[in-house]
Amino acid sequence: MLPETILQFGSGRFLRAFADLFIHQANTQGQGVGRVVIVQSTGEGRAGSLNAGGGKYHVVIRGIQASQIIDRVEVCESVSRAIAANGQWDEVLRLARSPDLRVVLSNTTEKGYDLDPADDAGPLTPPRSFPAKLTSVLHTRWQAKLPGLQIVPCELREHQAEQLRTLVEGIARGWNLGDDFLAWLGTACSWHNTLVDRIVTGTPADHPLLASDPMLTACEPYALFAIEEKPGVPRWIEHPSVVWTADVMPYFLRKVRLLNGGHTALLIKAWPRGFRTVREAVTDAELGPWLEKLLVSEVVPVLQGRVENPTGFAAEVLDRFRNPFIEHKLADIALHHATKVAVRLVPTRDEYQTLFRQVPPLLDEVLQMPSPVITQG
Repeated sequence: MLPETILQFGSGRFLRAFADLFIHQANTQGQGVGRVVIVQSTGEGRAGSLNAGGGKYHVVIRGIQASQIIDRVEVCESVSRAIAANGQWDEVLRLARSPDLRVVLSNTTEKGYDLDPADDAGPLTPPRSFPAKLTSVLHTRWQAKLPGLQIVPCELREHQAEQLRTLVEGIARGWNLGDDFLAWLGTACSWHNTLVDRIVTGTPADHPLLASDPMLTACEPYALFAIEEKPGVPRWIEHPSVVWTADVMPYFLRKVRLLNGGHTALLIKAWPRGFRTVREAVTDAELGPWLEKLLVSEVVPVLQGRVENPTGFAAEVLDRFRNPFIEHKLADIALHHATKVAVRLVPTRDEYQTLFRQVPPLLDEVLQMPSPVITQG
């Protein structure tokens, strides 16, 4: 059995249909990447469901790729176990002291880097915020005199690894953990910026596997995991969807502005009109051409020369939004709406205005509309 080499903060469906699945596929090809231990930071429901299934779950992959219809189910068995941080924090710290541990993955949403004043006085059991939890894990490992870890945050933030390192260092100073530990964070640990891209939509309705697999999730065939490569740091995985690169920012900009920005703009425009899924909105006779015009005439121009083939990527995004197999709920996109607007839409509006001395009319209209009032059902 492969050792537990990866500690993952985030039990949600995205990483389970993304990095965890890639790790499983790499393991089956003989790479020996290792197994994942998932930490659920709030509650314990997902951790319990994962453990009840022995860490095994299924991923439904549906869509169109290279003009071919893809509709398959893959088993994922890379997860060794799941831990609920509340009540099992000692298990997390025990793993931090494992010589086998190599990598920390995280996906804690746009709000995951927010600090909690409750952590200011020193490490709680467990610490409240994710950066404080990571600080506690790394300090425990340093105390055990073990090698540093590769920190691979997958939150959709610019330079997220650098932001996270700054937060951890600040917490370490506030906790008076000492200069030697601070030096170890910079020299023994490596901090890798990333870009993650795959539409993951959660549990598919009425799938026959639902009765036996509560962790069943669905996603599109497309996937890209761009990881910043650091000199002298070994690659911990090789996979067709993983790109090791000296600079992830071109991948980040292209994805956040076109795909994520398209999602958020579509939500604002489509929700008041009664649309509830991405596909039904983008295939509407009015909204579909509207979104295409917004992407091609207002977003692509500010990306020209900064990213590879933004026009082609915009066309690919629209095809992904039209995926007939995926029911991507607009309500899911609405989570942390104000933060997403600030990251995905406002910079494009501002850059367009600077470049062309006028506001982009479609995007400006969206930004002046009220935030959608999301009601389920």
